[in-house]
Amino acid sequence: MNEYIDKLKSLNLANYGHDFLLTWDKSSAELEATLYLAELLRERHRLGRSNLVFNSGLAVSIFRDKSTRTRFSFASAANALGLAVSDMDEEKSQVSHGETVRETANMISFMTRVIGIRDDLYLGEGHTYMQEVSDAVQSGFEEGVLHNRPGLVNLQCDIDHPTQSMSDLAMLKNYFGSLEALRGKKIAMSWAYSPSYGKPLSVPQGIIGLLTRYGMDVTLAHPEGYSLIPDVVDLAGKQAQAAGGSFKLVNNMAEAFKGADIVYPKSWAPYSVMEERTSLLKQSDRSGLLALEQACLSNNAKFTDWECTEEKLKLTKDGKALYLHCLPADITDVSCEQGEVSKSVFERYRHYTYLEASYKPFIIAAMMFLTSVKNPLSALEKLAKSYEV
Repeated sequence: MNEYIDKLKSLNLANYGHDFLLTWDKSSAELEATLYLAELLRERHRLGRSNLVFNSGLAVSIFRDKSTRTRFSFASAANALGLAVSDMDEEKSQVSHGETVRETANMISFMTRVIGIRDDLYLGEGHTYMQEVSDAVQSGFEEGVLHNRPGLVNLQCDIDHPTQSMSDLAMLKNYFGSLEALRGKKIAMSWAYSPSYGKPLSVPQGIIGLLTRYGMDVTLAHPEGYSLIPDVVDLAGKQAQAAGGSFKLVNNMAEAFKGADIVYPKSWAPYSVMEERTSLLKQSDRSGLLALEQACLSNNAKFTDWECTEEKLKLTKDGKALYLHCLPADITDVSCEQGEVSKSVFERYRHYTYLEASYKPFIIAAMMFLTSVKNPLSALEKLAKSYEV
């Protein structure tokens, strides 16, 4: 534990701040600190050691979309650090009566240490909403309304999914041995067929927005028309160039898989579709949404061959690329008739996908710790002296 503390002391965390919203807003040192702390908390948990750093307080979660892994990871992380979890149901709150974001943010924060938000349904809205909440609690703290400034953690928005991409990075770091070992490794972040539509863009954007910072060769693959937010794609290219890696876009899944060390086949809706869907959702246009869904499913059906199969995996480096997925995957002949990945591939890599998911509670706990504990290093040193089970 002292080695981890020494590593954290060597990093410049002066500007880590109270929020973790987008990975590309964090410095390399701040990302490393998140990884080191997550690994430390994970190891202490494995050994049965306590990670309690709070003796009271709330962790408030606001989920505007369905969730399993992230919801339970947030609750687990909060509990492990000593916080009680309160899930805000907007249907049961005064939000439905017109309460403003500023008012809501302050009302839920009087004894709150962390706020986690998932808001990924509306393109152009989720990240903006999180910034509004952040500004509101900052004002409340500065004005003396709030005794503590709650830390804000992005549990997925329309732009990024930092708890997922950081969990993936932790998985890759440990699988290959170090962050430095990732340099030169090729990852294929590929669209894959799904019998559903409207899946957020934030997972592929999170991957290309984070892994291009580590000197990796990142290939983004999708059929024509299934583009991501242009600004994020541009950012990925600039980061790859700065880090000495590469970033390229192809419209062929097999081409993306050639020589890859890691493959990440995941469905998402086209950027243009998400723009139209957002407009229809705001208008509560049910008939328009139904028509859009049917059109999208029809278009998806043109690309059923975009599936991660045993044959495609043979194209990867030595035919043994690591398969990653944020879960749940659309598994052919298991969860659907035809999907993102074949049954045999998923079953062979199931252990790794579960292991990948297992990092998330500790990544979230590290984000909570670093955004909300007043003196993280002091708190860690206190934990180091504790051997309670």
